Amino acid sequence: MNTEEFVKAFHEEKQDILIEYLSENTESEVGQLIKSLNLTDQQADIMKKVVDGILTDTFYSILLGLDGCASIGSIQEAYVLKDENGNQICGGKLQGEIEGLAYEYFHESE
Repeated sequence: MNTEEFVKAFHEEKQDILIEYLSENTESEVGQLIKSLNLTDQQADIMKKVVDGILTDTFYSILLGLDGCASIGSIQEAYVLKDENGNQICGGKLQGEIEGLAYEYFHESE
């Protein structure tokens, strides 16, 4: 896995969670809570934007935190991540790559 595949996987996970939460046939606890609100179409559109924004902010913040570009909690440091084959995903000579890719996937593509 390379850095872009890693960021793309985070973005796909975010999209999958959003779909699950807002699905008519959701089995997730969050989805069931949203469904129980019996929202109008207009309210459902607003809820989608709220949940999408929360997920975007969360995933983006975690990625930047791993890359050392933002803090996780009150600690800001760069982490070296490797996949199970030893391929480096971030940190060291790759520090900062996640930041640019995360911006593209989470802010420019949506």
